Amino acid sequence: MRGSDDVKAAAGTFEEFFRIEYPRLAKAILLVTGDASEAEDLVQEAMARVLERWERVQGMQFPAAYVYRVAVNLHRRRLRRRVREPIAPSEGGSPPDPADLAVSGDTVLRTLRSLSPDQRAALVLVEWLDLSPEQAGRVLGIKPASVRGRLHRARRTLQERLGGGNRD
Repeated sequence: MRGSDDVKAAAGTFEEFFRIEYPRLAKAILLVTGDASEAEDLVQEAMARVLERWERVQGMQFPAAYVYRVAVNLHRRRLRRRVREPIAPSEGGSPPDPADLAVSGDTVLRTLRSLSPDQRAALVLVEWLDLSPEQAGRVLGIKPASVRGRLHRARRTLQERLGGGNRD
């Protein structure tokens, strides 16, 4: 994980851990949820839960991965509760210009939201938090081969929808 040695060394107290990891985690969870306020709420709740268990968590090999998993699990629980709510239709109209797609953060977020939650989680863990497929598999509770499969499908979908892919 990018900078994990620095984080591990600096994360002697929860306050230090929070200061270092909160911004990264909030960005990662934003990619999973696609909603800034939802991501903020999930990360705050996850950090509060980690604070309650800090003595145990600080000794873990990857405390940031643990708090990420807590946030993702909270998100999944919320999604299960919302199953009965209707899904808002996507915006209609003509397809955007490919040049606009390359620079539009909103388009990227919408495209990330269109991935399955499992694909988004694998993508964020490996691409954003720099975990290996083995580490991501431990966080998600699945085999590394499953992580690689999810990554492959997520990357293919992103290439198809955002451009840059070779369409045969």
